[in-house]
Amino acid sequence: MATTFPPGFRWGVATSAYQFEGDNTAADWWLWEQQGRIRDGSRSGRACDWWRAAERDFDLMAGLDLNAVRLSVEWSRLEPSPGRWDDTAIARYLVMLRSLRDRGLEPMVTLNHFTLPQWVAARGGWAWRGIVGAFAAYAARVVAAAGDLVDRWVTLNEPMGYLLSAYLLGQFPPGRRNPGAFVRALRHSLQAHAAAYRAVHAARPAAQVGLAAYLRPVDPTRPRGVEAALAARLDYVLNWLYLDAVRHPRPGGPGRAWPPREAGHLDFLGVNYYTRTLLRLDVRRPQTLFLRAAPPPGAEVADRGFAEVYPDGLLAVLRRARGYAVPLYVTENGLPDAADRLRPRFIVEHLRRVAQAVADGCPVRGYYHWSIVDNFEWNDGWSLRFGLYALDERTQARTARPSAALYAAIARANALP
Repeated sequence: MATTFPPGFRWGVATSAYQFEGDNTAADWWLWEQQGRIRDGSRSGRACDWWRAAERDFDLMAGLDLNAVRLSVEWSRLEPSPGRWDDTAIARYLVMLRSLRDRGLEPMVTLNHFTLPQWVAARGGWAWRGIVGAFAAYAARVVAAAGDLVDRWVTLNEPMGYLLSAYLLGQFPPGRRNPGAFVRALRHSLQAHAAAYRAVHAARPAAQVGLAAYLRPVDPTRPRGVEAALAARLDYVLNWLYLDAVRHPRPGGPGRAWPPREAGHLDFLGVNYYTRTLLRLDVRRPQTLFLRAAPPPGAEVADRGFAEVYPDGLLAVLRRARGYAVPLYVTENGLPDAADRLRPRFIVEHLRRVAQAVADGCPVRGYYHWSIVDNFEWNDGWSLRFGLYALDERTQARTARPSAALYAAIARANALP
């Protein structure tokens, strides 16, 4: 018997501007690439060539019978220097949005997917106090231009994970390892989300505004003891602290500079899910506080050891996210699998968990697979292949993987066979 999904369920793919558009020379990530920070030595270059020819992949999406797409707009293209707006870039984004609508694809638009304009980065990025007002002004400008082409806006993509990587672990630009800068960046990020939320609603009162959180359960190898206690604490900090500050800010908590009257600035929640972290004590690793994260023996693992394939984690985070009492969307889910050996089963099993979550009363409204074609994958460059279609980044040729036809069949039927 088929497992069906609710009427009106969104079947889509997820993308981001920097990873797909190409030649984005005004963003901080472009400088990061030039500094030789990419593990495989590659460059984004033309990426998937969306700035010139995104419609080629829009046709692929429509051909898969999808009805939705998540994409982002690039702040550094729209405001390449303070207060100077590029009307040509705004016009290009409007063409893209109309092209999606013409193909029956409902856009969900992210305002910030990791990258910042170089002029913002030069002032300290998220650690700069002025970013709150600058981001709100940018949001207001974009939303006013888009008008009724967009009904759902994502303010920030994976804010907690990004801030940790950029200001505490030194893995993303600006590559800092400064706890004070991290705390400032966290506070400004929370304030910027609230300011952008208000700006969007001021321009489009009926719009829905949310954020996309990277939710990766932290599980202990033992159900009790020190491991379990540490796993529970780490799970809260990585996954739920930011969302609690948005939804239920408390005086003295991480939202202490963000008054409690700001609570409730969340119309929906995007869940980006890829895998879990399985945590165990290891006395040989004092540099990581005697903790080690590794998949269990015999687990299925994506290309280059990217992650354990663990569908049950998606069900777990959806059940917990239900507590925020807003509609939920799986705004990213996928794995790097160049040979497409795991992806077909990955899609089916994760969607089974989505269906189970819906049956349990979780208000899941849509699923966006990452992604339509192989893309430039941040610090991993071109070494990880996430696409339903393989991409030759040199020739820009697309080749369908078997999982593309499978996903199309699911979307067409609104059901798992």
